[in-house]
Amino acid sequence: MFFNLPTLLTWARIVAIPLIIGVFYLEGVSPAQQNLIATVMFIVFAATDWADGYLARKLNQTSAFGAFLDPVADKFLVCACLLVLVHLERADVFVALIIIGREIAISSLREWMAIIGATKSVAVHMIGKVKTTVQMIAIPFLLFHGTLFGVIDTHVWGTWLIWISAVLTVWSMVYYLQKALPEIRARSR
Repeated sequence: MFFNLPTLLTWARIVAIPLIIGVFYLEGVSPAQQNLIATVMFIVFAATDWADGYLARKLNQTSAFGAFLDPVADKFLVCACLLVLVHLERADVFVALIIIGREIAISSLREWMAIIGATKSVAVHMIGKVKTTVQMIAIPFLLFHGTLFGVIDTHVWGTWLIWISAVLTVWSMVYYLQKALPEIRARSR
């Protein structure tokens, strides 16, 4: 279904992108307030990733369109926030290139594998889920860019986590390429 509750939650992640970016252009709002608003928005919208999947299964509203849109929304949200963080000089451009490049490469690989009827060889694996989880923790830390609870330097933690995410990104890309390689070899003959 194009418009059911789970799909609307997925659409919300896409709609959130200009809202999160727009926060940093608000006039009359301090940088600390901008950081807090963007962080809260990211966390709320990122939580819809879990909620839409849960509700789709619970309400029996899974659809091919929802299965397509869900990872697209995740990738848009992560990539847009990474670009904002690079612009704000809170994330290294090299990290953004690794993560965004991997997303393009694996999405293209999955599309090609679908065309040749071999989608199971590049099905989502636990390493991809761990990578996404680390990204979804790192990004709000970097958006907040301050001290949390008077103890946690979110910039330091976010920087470490986004680099760990970059390593997991490469690892997961290598994993998916290895899984696809037999199909690629078989089709190249």
